[in-house]
Amino acid sequence: MQKREEKPWTKRLRRMFAGLMSLLLVGMAIPPGTAFAADTEGAEGRRMLVPVGHTVGIKLFSQGVMVVGLTDVVTDCGEQSPAKECGLRQGDIITHIDDHRVDTIEQVQAVLQDTGGEEVELSISRQGRNLKAQATAAQCTQDGSYRLGAWIRDSMAGIGTVTYYDPKTGKFAALGHGINDVDTHLLLPLQTGGVMRSTVTDVRRGEKGKPGELHGQFDLERDLGSLYANTDQGVFGQVDNDVFGGVPIPVAKPEEVRVGAATIRCNVSGDRVEEYAVEILRVYPPETGNDRCMMVEVTDPRLLEQTGGVVQGMSGSPILQDGKLVGAVTHVLVNDPTRGYGIFIENMLAAAA
Repeated sequence: MQKREEKPWTKRLRRMFAGLMSLLLVGMAIPPGTAFAADTEGAEGRRMLVPVGHTVGIKLFSQGVMVVGLTDVVTDCGEQSPAKECGLRQGDIITHIDDHRVDTIEQVQAVLQDTGGEEVELSISRQGRNLKAQATAAQCTQDGSYRLGAWIRDSMAGIGTVTYYDPKTGKFAALGHGINDVDTHLLLPLQTGGVMRSTVTDVRRGEKGKPGELHGQFDLERDLGSLYANTDQGVFGQVDNDVFGGVPIPVAKPEEVRVGAATIRCNVSGDRVEEYAVEILRVYPPETGNDRCMMVEVTDPRLLEQTGGVVQGMSGSPILQDGKLVGAVTHVLVNDPTRGYGIFIENMLAAAA
């Protein structure tokens, strides 16, 4: 049988997911025939959303390339670092070299080879400011290539959990926090991205001082939906049809969230989503406006046995209380994996607009 040739973008995804780390903190297949309500405005004019709780593979391609480190280039004249000399900093986003738009590592490499060591103009985005810098790439003695002496990143991938789906608009949200670069800890600027179907293959249980994580398999050939925003309150996307299913429930206002019993929906085994008991230990003032609006503790013996509490990959797991969607799990407490933080659902909705 003839072997099918992989498309270039599929090969790139496989490289991204090879040795996958759960760069996202805390992660339903809905059974066929599940009841579905199309109306997303309930009693008292409340917004109605479907709490999902299923893990997905998340891929994100940056707008421009991010500088994650600076280094020296070994040349015939000794070590040089054009990046340092022109003032590049860790966290800078290079968007253009001369008049060439660059969004991938390959594009940067191609432009530098074409210039052959001539001076180029770099267009840089730094903390919201647009800057220009002049640089001359140095020729590496090892392979003859021209380099700036900057480590750059153009994409990230990982596993996370879908918080909600709006059947009226087709929009969904995941994670409850942004996707940050692992080296600079800065929000990666989104150009394109998507989510893929996943199943959880195994779990590394969380321990004190050592967060656990979910491991999964992903369908790299087909996206469930596309991403349109990467924010501090979560990632947001769109699907063309009902791929999540489920029944919408009312959205809670921050002032309705109380200390006491609640549940979370999460997918920690295979393709199955279950509901687990948690306790909301503390509710922080709504004006904090961040992704740590409440503290929750896992009390369900089943989840504690499987995961040890909150683990990486569970980010986005919806939190339910009194029949309402109140928020999503976002972070684990490293020294106590049974506890984690959550974000108000209204904070995520505000960021999704």
